[in-house]
Amino acid sequence: MATALLVLALPAAGAPPTPAELGRDKFVQCASCHGADGRSTVIPQYPKIGGQSAPYVVNALKAYREGRRLGTFAAIMAEVAKPLTDADIDNLAAYVESLDTPN
Repeated sequence: MATALLVLALPAAGAPPTPAELGRDKFVQCASCHGADGRSTVIPQYPKIGGQSAPYVVNALKAYREGRRLGTFAAIMAEVAKPLTDADIDNLAAYVESLDTPN
């Protein structure tokens, strides 16, 4: 009984981070090209990805990682995507989707 009361008296541990919160940590490497808000203004040719649907981002990153996606920036994106795990990609996609697009 005393143990049960002690457990109840302990402060509740913080909730585990959401996928979007975990993705925010990984997005640091994306921000140099895509901008901190996913709306790159550094180089006009870099896509604005903020608010993009998570399934699209997952498919794109996996295609880059696996060498199935080609195009102007494919070599750069392949190098960024290669070390990402499936969980990293899911988390990044959740974060990108969470970035509101401008009206």
